[in-house]
Amino acid sequence: MIRQETAETLALQALGWLAANDELLPVFLGSTGASVDDLRKGAGDPEFLGSVLDFILMDDQWVIAFCTDAGLAFDLPARARAALPGGMQEHWT
Repeated sequence: MIRQETAETLALQALGWLAANDELLPVFLGSTGASVDDLRKGAGDPEFLGSVLDFILMDDQWVIAFCTDAGLAFDLPARARAALPGGMQEHWT
C-alpha cells in the first residue's frame, strides 16, 4: 500500500509529464474541461491529482510512456491512484 503523500508526489510527476506532452495535454484538457490555470490550482488538490492518474490509466500506452520517462514500475500509477480520494476499487466477488 502506498501512503497518500507518496501517491500525491507520483501524481504531481504525472501532472508534470502530462503538461509537457504537447499531444496528450489537449486531450486531457478537452476530456476534463480543465484549463491550464486549473492544472496549476489542481496541483495541490488530491482529488484533482487522482483525476490525472485516472486519465493516464485509461490507456496502457500512456502508462508505459509515463513510467518509462519517470523511471517507475508500471504498476505504480494504479497503486498511487488507489491511495488518493476516490481511488478504492469496488470488488463485487
